[in-house]
Amino acid sequence: MLFSEAAEKFYAYMASIDRSPRTIDVYTRDLFYIRKFLEERKNGPVYIEDITQEDLEEFMRYAKEVKGHSPNTRSNYFYTLRALYSFACKKGLTEKNIAASMDFMRMPKKERNYLSPQEVETIAEAIHSPLIKLMVTFLFNTGLRISECLNLTLEDVDLEKRTIHVRQGKGRKDRLVPINNTLYGLLLDYRENWRDGYASDFFFATRKTGKISYTYVNGTLRNTARKLGIKKPVSCHILRHSFASALVQKNVGLVEIQKLLGHESLAVTSIYTHTNMAALSDAVNTL
Repeated sequence: MLFSEAAEKFYAYMASIDRSPRTIDVYTRDLFYIRKFLEERKNGPVYIEDITQEDLEEFMRYAKEVKGHSPNTRSNYFYTLRALYSFACKKGLTEKNIAASMDFMRMPKKERNYLSPQEVETIAEAIHSPLIKLMVTFLFNTGLRISECLNLTLEDVDLEKRTIHVRQGKGRKDRLVPINNTLYGLLLDYRENWRDGYASDFFFATRKTGKISYTYVNGTLRNTARKLGIKKPVSCHILRHSFASALVQKNVGLVEIQKLLGHESLAVTSIYTHTNMAALSDAVNTL
C-alpha cells in the first residue's frame, strides 16, 4: 500500500475515534512533510512496506541537521510516526512496526516564556484596534487558548452568571471559566455598546467577516510587542502561559489552575511554577 493511502486511512480512523480536528491537522501536516522527504529519497511514490527504520531515522537526522527544526517540531514528527505505524500494524497495512524500535526522543526541559501583568498591559495599550486590545486582555484574564476564544459564541459568554463556557476544548472537553472583575465591565461594554459583528453568532466578530482570524490577532500582538522592543517571543499562546504564571505568583493552588486551563494532568500544569532570581534570593535569605 502506498504511504499516502495508509496516511489517508489513518486520518479517517483518527476522525472516527473523535480526535480533534486540530490533532488531525497536525498529523496531516507532519505526514505530508515526511512523505515528501521519503519520495525524494526513493525517487518516486513510496509503499509503506518498503520503508525501513533507516529511512525514518534518516528523516529525523534531516529534520535536525539539514532543516534545523526545533526539538519540539522533531518530537511531533517522532510521535506522528509512532501513531501511524501503530495504526498500520494493527490494521494489517504493514507487517512490522518499524517506528516502535526508534530511539525515544527526549525533549529538553525548559521553563515556558511568559509576560508579566505590566508587560501585557503595555502591549494592550499600544494596540490600535479596540477589538484586538480587548482580546489580549481577555486571553490574559481567562487563560483560554486562542482557538477556544475565537470559537466562543454570544451564548457561551454569560455575563449574567459571569462565566465562559468553553465547548469542546483540547481533548474535546467542556469547562466553565469564571469572568473576573477586571474583565466583566470590559465585556459588558463591548457587548452592549460597540460590538460590530451584529449579524454573527461569534462573540468576537467584525462586521465584514462575522468572525476574526487567528492570523490577524497573533500578527497584531507580535508586531506590537516587536515595536515596543520586547525581546520575548510574543504570541497569543504566551498569554495563556502568562495567565497561569500570574496565578502561581499569587499563590493560587495548582489544582485550581489545572481546572481553569483545562489540563487533564496536574503534571502539565506544574510547568508554570516558575522560579526567578528574586524568589531564589528570598529563599536563601531565610537562612
